[in-house]
Amino acid sequence: MRRLVVVSNRVEVAGKKQAGAGGLAVSIQSALEAHGGLWFGWSGEHAAKTSGRVKTHSVENVTYATLDLSTKDYDQYYLGYANRAIWPAFHYRLDRMKFRREDYEGYQRVNARFAEKLVPMLQDDDLIWIHDFHLIPLANELRRRGVKQPIGFFLHIPFPVPEILTALPGHQELVKELCAYDVVGFQTEVDLHAFHSYIEREVQGQVLSNGIVKANGHSFFAGAFPVGIDVENVIALTKDSKNSATAKKMAESLHERPMIIGVDRLDYSKGIMARFHAFEHLLAVSPELQEKCLTLIQIAPLSRSKVKEYRELRERMSNAAGRINGRFSEYNWVPIRYINRGFKRRTLLGFFRASQVGLVTPLRDGMNLVAKEYVAAQDPENPGVLVLSKFAGAAHELDGHSLMVNPYNTEEIADAMKQALAMPLDERKTRWSEMMKTLRRNDITAWREKFIGALQEAPYSAY
Repeated sequence: MRRLVVVSNRVEVAGKKQAGAGGLAVSIQSALEAHGGLWFGWSGEHAAKTSGRVKTHSVENVTYATLDLSTKDYDQYYLGYANRAIWPAFHYRLDRMKFRREDYEGYQRVNARFAEKLVPMLQDDDLIWIHDFHLIPLANELRRRGVKQPIGFFLHIPFPVPEILTALPGHQELVKELCAYDVVGFQTEVDLHAFHSYIEREVQGQVLSNGIVKANGHSFFAGAFPVGIDVENVIALTKDSKNSATAKKMAESLHERPMIIGVDRLDYSKGIMARFHAFEHLLAVSPELQEKCLTLIQIAPLSRSKVKEYRELRERMSNAAGRINGRFSEYNWVPIRYINRGFKRRTLLGFFRASQVGLVTPLRDGMNLVAKEYVAAQDPENPGVLVLSKFAGAAHELDGHSLMVNPYNTEEIADAMKQALAMPLDERKTRWSEMMKTLRRNDITAWREKFIGALQEAPYSAY
């Protein structure tokens, strides 16, 4: 079996599974454990001066290799072009996009450094799998250094339509760099279609019926590879959550009152403010739910706290939760429990199982594995209902069985929550059963095998 080399912006606590790790980290960890190989990326550390040394250690069949960034690189590559320019543009938020030429230069510089440090660690028979928007230029940098091995790229966030992407400074170079890969993967057919549209309209490239794209002097395969979850692992952890003291205390604190739950990293793309407004509207028009002390638990761990826009978002969210609680609270009930910290994965799954409604309403999302984990965590005999944004990647798989909503329509979200709370048991069980069939069919193993299978067929053109 060929060795798998995975490259991502961040290597999460190398060699250790974090209970609360995000979707990207869990997906990568599972792929490497199944295949064996090398995980290369940023350590998460930055300082004014760094040694530039790659630190390695191995756990079972996986070697973890990390390097630090200088403060300048961190500010320009990570906080700058990646998170102030690419992230908002790819999430259709041009109003939040901020571009500085020095940030773009830093983005390219760090990708070149990643390539420089990775090349000596490569073996002739490696399959190289690069992840997400931070590292789009990496294949091009590796090719410039003589790397011939198959290189694949997977984008975990949405890919915008040409009308949006062309507003991003540097978009021409980014797409040209994507064309240096052998396989380019997207979460959904919608993202793939947007990429095809750009190739045909802006590059005058060709998209063939077999998925091969010819553009910028290269031929490569582009396809949709929706990320799944480890369904059986989620089920096992959920059953074990009965041993979680935190989950027990949460359930006891509700006193058998109905609960809606949202779990999102604190980000403007997640639609949490609209969710709060929808919940406020629901309580205002449904006094019977006030009498039942309906509770919304919103868990939103902080992210990118050094970015001004995220600090401002945190303040606005806290103010909104406080205002709504001030409007509806009773001496023995607070309608919104707004929490800015993470929990162990087992505990979160216990929260999911105890809730009647899972509220997943991003304004735009690549996939959103929370939606899938919420479904997998449910009690088959008494499952909750998933309320899901039509703009989440998961909507393309769970449409028809979740309650689909427009996240910009607060009244529609409120109506869906009310429908979910009143849904008969037989309907809930039918919806849940159908979604579980989809989750098992498109699980994390299927995602990994489909992508790696396409990469093993490379190269689609000679370098």
